[in-house]
Amino acid sequence: MPPVLATLALLAPASLLVASLRSGRLAAPALGPSRRATVLALVLALAAAVLTAGLGPVTSPLLGAAGVGLSVRLDAISCSMFLLVAFVGVIVVQYSRNYMDGDTRQGEFLGGLCRTLAAVMLLVLAGNLAQLVAAWAATSLSLHGMLVFYRERRAARIAARKKFIAARLGDLCLVGAAVAMVHAFGSTDIATILARAHDLPAHAATATWAAALLGIAALMKSAQFPAHGWLPEVMDTPTPVSALLHAGIINAGGFLLIRFADVMLLSMTSLHLIALVGGFTALLGGVVMLTQTTVKGALAWSTVAQMGFMTLQCGLGAFAIALLHLLAHSLYKAHAFLSSGSVIETSTLPVRNRPRLRSAAISLVLALAIYVAAGWLSGAFARPQAAVLTLGAILVMGTSLLLAPSWQGAPDARLVIRTLLLATVITVAYFALETAAIRLTAATLPPIPVPDTAGRWVMGLAIASFAAVSLLQSLAPRWMHRPTWRIARVHLANGLYVNAWANRLVGALRRSEPAHPTSVA
Repeated sequence: MPPVLATLALLAPASLLVASLRSGRLAAPALGPSRRATVLALVLALAAAVLTAGLGPVTSPLLGAAGVGLSVRLDAISCSMFLLVAFVGVIVVQYSRNYMDGDTRQGEFLGGLCRTLAAVMLLVLAGNLAQLVAAWAATSLSLHGMLVFYRERRAARIAARKKFIAARLGDLCLVGAAVAMVHAFGSTDIATILARAHDLPAHAATATWAAALLGIAALMKSAQFPAHGWLPEVMDTPTPVSALLHAGIINAGGFLLIRFADVMLLSMTSLHLIALVGGFTALLGGVVMLTQTTVKGALAWSTVAQMGFMTLQCGLGAFAIALLHLLAHSLYKAHAFLSSGSVIETSTLPVRNRPRLRSAAISLVLALAIYVAAGWLSGAFARPQAAVLTLGAILVMGTSLLLAPSWQGAPDARLVIRTLLLATVITVAYFALETAAIRLTAATLPPIPVPDTAGRWVMGLAIASFAAVSLLQSLAPRWMHRPTWRIARVHLANGLYVNAWANRLVGALRRSEPAHPTSVA
């Protein structure tokens, strides 16, 4: 592909910025400019993906000087993210047509959506460090305006304040990482940095600092423990914003780690720490999710858990699998938030008896058998990789949770067969998509590294921890009437009070003075 053609991708964020200016001044007709801009962005994303698949990765000429300006990097990573952001953008803008109908600030809301989408597209398409850092900060600042769209909602202001602090810390870390990478690799061009990372010896001091700062920036961006508290509290924002979060915003931390995978592999210590934090966040989110009493609250904690799992995958060096997880989760969760209002009408799950330990054990054995059979038939076990097998073990535990309800009470043959077929389809799809992701990104992402001793310990800890949490998720309904579980449930429902600490840190619990003195009779 001629490099100059890649520059045309900048028309997508440019059209969205123009639409944001027009929509902000309009009321009823605000949807028109926003819809046209998002559709144009989706068409450009499709064209970029087709051209890149046929002609290979390319970086456009720099529109600037001294390594600072606008440039576009088109490869498997950026094209995947570009398509994701454009597709979700089209859906969210169209959804907002009815959601914000009658609101006098509908034009302002749609303008904010377009600005945020433009910033995210500039981020995922960035071909140089200056653009990436600027777009990273712009994405966060644009989102802040959407989080406090209804400023009268105090809970929304508190969540936005915590998000703002975490984001600024992430910005500082990313700036430090960019400076370290320029010093280590002598260029601001991302493609050049990744190419030169292959020739730099592991544990080089500057590269180690760059990897560590990239890791911290990613953890801050993707709501990882202990900076996760704001995410479950943004439910006071309009529902389209919750869906928009999954269009390269909350998962931008994962994108950052995947984009600079070659740099991250220069510091295995940083990867191990990222894996530990991500794994713990995934476990915390998965357990707290069980105690939530609202649909959007459970979805928010599920996002915390999934972002932790994505970070764990990056920490294990399985960057291609992490990219696949990022895309699949974004589409699923954006749909889940947009359809959360109709969950009661669409829910048809049968009420079953309380789960037993025997049903959990049977489900685990069946899930393992399905996984081994699918892996052997697909040939995946012919090239065993520790990271892939670790993630596969976690998949087995998740599949067992899917199977467990069908064995509770009096078994229903049709339900058991349907559930077994569904589990088989999921497992086969896992191997097929994993293989496809690794092959499609082979020219862009490094292979999964062979784990060192510390890495093997991290993998073992991840498997043991997820096994314990899976057992807890299976048996929690059976324990719900026990006094000990009732007490634990209260603490878990409040996220083990990490948010209380964060609220005090940002002054969110500071009481304001009454507007008028209270008279005493």
